[in-house]
Amino acid sequence: MTRVEGPFTYRRLGNGVLSSNTYIVWDETKTCAVIDPGNDANKIAKEVEKYELTVKYIILTHSHYDHIFYLEELKNMFPESVAVCHKIENENLSNPYKNGSLLFGSAKTFEKADETVTDGDILNLGKEELKIIHTPGHTEGGICIQAGKLLFTGDTLFYRSIGRTDLGDGNDEKMAKSLLKLAEMDPSLIVLPGHGTFSTIGDERKFNPYIGGLS
Repeated sequence: MTRVEGPFTYRRLGNGVLSSNTYIVWDETKTCAVIDPGNDANKIAKEVEKYELTVKYIILTHSHYDHIFYLEELKNMFPESVAVCHKIENENLSNPYKNGSLLFGSAKTFEKADETVTDGDILNLGKEELKIIHTPGHTEGGICIQAGKLLFTGDTLFYRSIGRTDLGDGNDEKMAKSLLKLAEMDPSLIVLPGHGTFSTIGDERKFNPYIGGLS
């Protein structure tokens, strides 16, 4: 699925590790960010080549195995790219318990990101900007990324559901606060989650039972 929304174009690659989504988002300069490299690196690279893109960032919404599995392979393919995650998550990448790989019997470790971010930080992407929104709950350093009318929500907010809070440093109270933070955003924002299909903030306010049916 490739769609144009305002100044951004995005491509969703599904069926990654544990059915995770990878997104490629770019502006008119064809400068792109790859969000959550849980899909095969060769598959991602083919899409980058198809659209004649330059990879500036590889952004991790959080440090779980299914969203970062191909990080190092992708970095090797695009050595000029910058791997980015929240500063809290960076330590988890090299910890098989916190990155979740032990749950699947691999004990896989990953190198730390090149740069870290925190709430409200801005990443320049070509002529446009990506805004970082800290949304702990699924993990302590989970983030969402806003690109114009697009909101990449990782494992915080799904279509009619939310990410688990019973793994690692998940926290019900923090998740509730993060969901309220997202629910107060522009209802026309397109929600692009780490698993499953897209939605909007407005629809999730109305129909997602975990947000409480806000309207």
